[in-house]
Amino acid sequence: MITRRLFLSATALAAQPKFAWPAGKSCGISLSWDDARLSQVDAGIPFLNKHGVKGTFYILPRNWEKRLDGWRAAAKDGHELAHHSNTHPCSINFGFTRTNGLEDYTISKLEADIEAASAQFQKSFGAKPVSFAYPCGQKYVGRGADTRSYVPVIAEHFESGRGYLDEAANDPAVCDLANLMGIGLDNISFAEMKRHADTARKEGRWLIFAGHEMGATGNQTTNLDALGQLIAYAKDSANGIWLDTVANVARYVKSKRR
Repeated sequence: MITRRLFLSATALAAQPKFAWPAGKSCGISLSWDDARLSQVDAGIPFLNKHGVKGTFYILPRNWEKRLDGWRAAAKDGHELAHHSNTHPCSINFGFTRTNGLEDYTISKLEADIEAASAQFQKSFGAKPVSFAYPCGQKYVGRGADTRSYVPVIAEHFESGRGYLDEAANDPAVCDLANLMGIGLDNISFAEMKRHADTARKEGRWLIFAGHEMGATGNQTTNLDALGQLIAYAKDSANGIWLDTVANVARYVKSKRR
């Protein structure tokens, strides 16, 4: 009986209609970067502009203030400016956040941190951010039996929430928009980028890349030469890839589900 049920379940899944990407595309890809690193404004955004591609940037108040005019220009150019919290809380296991650890947060404290960043974002850019990236890809507060997910907070305040260093692209038919998976983009070759893209094409998924610095080499750096090859591959109509911001793809996915 169990075997029969598993077979029927697999058959039912196979019979489900394929998700309809726009204009006959086979998958979606979004390029995103975190923190508002200086290299993003100084090197990355000019690079994307040169290639006619729009990225999603999950920025932090303390960093966007260092290049405020540059970030405002990026928004005018069509790039998505998104949210990455106010103080970037992560696990206390990271030395850089030992005094700002998620283990010592409550849901209300975390929500206050997010609301503070949203208010500053509104002041700086005159708009409300609609996308969020979980700092360090971590989605909890508290310890042990008192640990709580803050995904519901993100679902309440944003249209989408992106993780980090996940293992797969998102299934647009069923994925939780408040808990999207993000694939690391830093320090990988074009061949690795293409491998992820080809898997997304084959499975009809939404691949969200997540990076930090943008340049040639270095810690947490998206190599721009490799990125250029990925962009060329994605823009080749023969490959059937829709390349767009997280916000645009999320809204399309939501509309198709209706």
